[in-house]
This record gives sequence, structure tokens and C-alpha cells, in this order.
Amino acid sequence: QVQLMESGGGLVQAGGSLRLSCVASGRIFSIDVMGWYRQAPGRQRELVATSGGSTNYADSVKGRFTISRDNAKNTVYLQMNSLKPEDTAVYYCNVVRYISGSVQYNYWGQGTQVTVSS
Repeated sequence: QVQLMESGGGLVQAGGSLRLSCVASGRIFSIDVMGWYRQAPGRQRELVATSGGSTNYADSVKGRFTISRDNAKNTVYLQMNSLKPEDTAVYYCNVVRYISGSVQYNYWGQGTQVTVSS
């Protein structure tokens, strides 16, 4: 069982920056895909960025957000720069392990609120 705890959310003005952190209670390995997703009110949860064998970003955040991870600290980060009001959402941390193409486990954090004012 892996528990994920996000932190770093808050209220920021447009153009500002925030850094989200997600610490896993269990051991995270380099083969695990760690990522950030977000959900705005009335909208479906969407991918923001993932870090596994490769790094992937949603088109809406490319060039502004950077995902990084420290496996030794069981932590994944999301540096968010040039924030826009449309980035306002609850941000969720996720970790998935695939074994032979199948999901061995898939865990989610409780989420952290990011609010960007115009």
C-alpha cells in the first residue's frame, strides 16, 4: 500500500509560480510512473504531466510546468510558472506501476487546491 501526500497548493496571482510536492509513504522505484493530474469544477480530471520512462505534458502546460522526481526521497514535484486563471483546479498526485503491460497498482493522493486569480 502506498499513500501519497500533496502539498504546495495555494492562491497566486496570474503570472506567478507555485511548486507542488508529493511524498509517497512507500518505496517508489524508477519503473513507477508518477504524475500530476488536475480537476477543475464541472470538468473531468485531466493529465498535467507524467514522469516514467519518458516525460509527458499536456499541451496546455508545455513550456510553463516542469515535473521532476527524486526516487531516493519518494517524491515527485511540479514546478508551475506563468500560471493562468485556467490552471485553477485541484491537483492530484498519482503513481502507477506496470508489470508486463498490466497495472500492478495505481494510487492517488487527496489533492491540493491551486487557485490563480486574474
